Amino acid sequence: MTSVGSTPKMATQSHPRLLGSEKYTWALGLLLVVATVALYSPVRGHPFVNYDDNVYVTENAQVKSGLDWDTVQWAFTTSEAGNWHPVTWLSHAFDYQLFQADPAGHHNTNLLLHVLNVLLLFWVMRQATGFTGRSWMVAALFALHPINVESVAWISERKNLLSMLFFLLALGAYRWYVREPRTSRYVVVAALFALGLMAKPQVITLPFVLLLWDYWPLRRMAIAGHEAAFDTTDDAPPPQRSLSWLIGEKLPLLALCGASAFVTMHAQQAAGAMHTVKNSFPLSIRLGNAIVCYARYLGKAFWPSHLALVYPHPGTALKTWEALAALVVLLTVTALVIKERRHRYLLVGWFWFLGTMVPMIGLVQVGEQAMADRYAYLPFIGLFIMVCWGVADWAEQRRVSAAVLAGASVVILVALSVVAYRQLGFWRDNVVLWTHIIEVTPPNYIAQDDLGGALLNKGQIGEAMKHFEMAAEVYPLDPFSNLNLAIYAQQHSDPQQAVARSKIVLDRTPSPRMRSKAYTTMGLAYRELGDQEKSRQCFEAAQRESP
Repeated sequence: MTSVGSTPKMATQSHPRLLGSEKYTWALGLLLVVATVALYSPVRGHPFVNYDDNVYVTENAQVKSGLDWDTVQWAFTTSEAGNWHPVTWLSHAFDYQLFQADPAGHHNTNLLLHVLNVLLLFWVMRQATGFTGRSWMVAALFALHPINVESVAWISERKNLLSMLFFLLALGAYRWYVREPRTSRYVVVAALFALGLMAKPQVITLPFVLLLWDYWPLRRMAIAGHEAAFDTTDDAPPPQRSLSWLIGEKLPLLALCGASAFVTMHAQQAAGAMHTVKNSFPLSIRLGNAIVCYARYLGKAFWPSHLALVYPHPGTALKTWEALAALVVLLTVTALVIKERRHRYLLVGWFWFLGTMVPMIGLVQVGEQAMADRYAYLPFIGLFIMVCWGVADWAEQRRVSAAVLAGASVVILVALSVVAYRQLGFWRDNVVLWTHIIEVTPPNYIAQDDLGGALLNKGQIGEAMKHFEMAAEVYPLDPFSNLNLAIYAQQHSDPQQAVARSKIVLDRTPSPRMRSKAYTTMGLAYRELGDQEKSRQCFEAAQRESP
């Protein structure tokens, strides 16, 4: 087996053995499918989650109307849910047309997309590098790592799965374009990229990834003092180009990035996703949190414990020493991969991880979370590349037998599958899910809110109010808990508290639906207090706000 630093002649001669027979490759692909489906098969029995699934499916009138022309027009013009992602909306509408309100069908679509992404990753890596075993292990880690449970088990994260699908297709099409550069092939790459952006704009970093891909494994990037050595399966390696030329080649894709960023910022501002208390933190706090989160993601890649749907933002509670310690870790790894740049996959994998995480790392705070498991769906591929190629090269140098390496790989994959299966089990019920999240991420007012909502749906009103009270205790200005406490107070003859909490809701949320409910609650409370004029004004305001 040939290492990354081999000469062109050696690399070319080894490719047939590295690629293996077609039957062997198909068997490995089938094994990926079986393992992924076996792990995630329980998801078809899971319910909708009472967090965003109502926005994307169960309470969305346009989605529930099915895939008709009105829905298509709406999908391309709406900024609902704080994003412009028409492909995602159309996917949900198509699912609802097929499966209606049965969550099993929606879950099966998510699983199908994840399986397709696993196979595409295997194919893209194998075609680009010429290594079957290493590419398979990257795909297997991606398929079974517990961090990806959230993206598969949560119907609302269809956007994550769809955007990755088009990202990988674009990455595969890019190698096709590089082998024979033509405008028509470039257009295919751009079109797939555009579809990915219209599914979820997190794939906006594709042009950056393509530059990394030019460096390795395609090795199109001309670097002074570096001999041209190719790891691709092409019979004739592509011509080398300067960095400036390669950047210029990506300008049309960068134009798509600019358009997507503009539309996304507009959609998020229109939906109020950026108008939060957390976004008022100064840059120093947001930067410190970003550095700490990079280190936390790195830790969860190698020790995936305490996974949660929502990680509360630390805000001013973030310790300076935590940010400094995380920065030392990141700088140390960066220095090591630059020092070992003869192993190009290390540099590519590390900067893939760092670069593709930038849109979600919180420098521009969107929402209340500090980080999210779903954000790692794309970036962790870089870490998987580093590990698989690094371990394989290390094993070659020390003449570790293939059987030992394969055995160790199986043990790791089984261990990850066990953890992932356990994590998947928390998604079987909303009360179980939010109870678990509260246990692993205290204090978490968002989880308290949603546990209260889940208990309300089960008719356990008293228990639900306890969790709304705990949410308001953690964050007194939280509109969701205050709205539910206001409604409860109004229904239990405490109109003054109902008015006070309703005012907090109106001060803190741009949501028309929540504002309408708050005005209605306040109108009923004022009527009970005998103030008919204020009651009338509140009911009129509720009517104006009604979505």
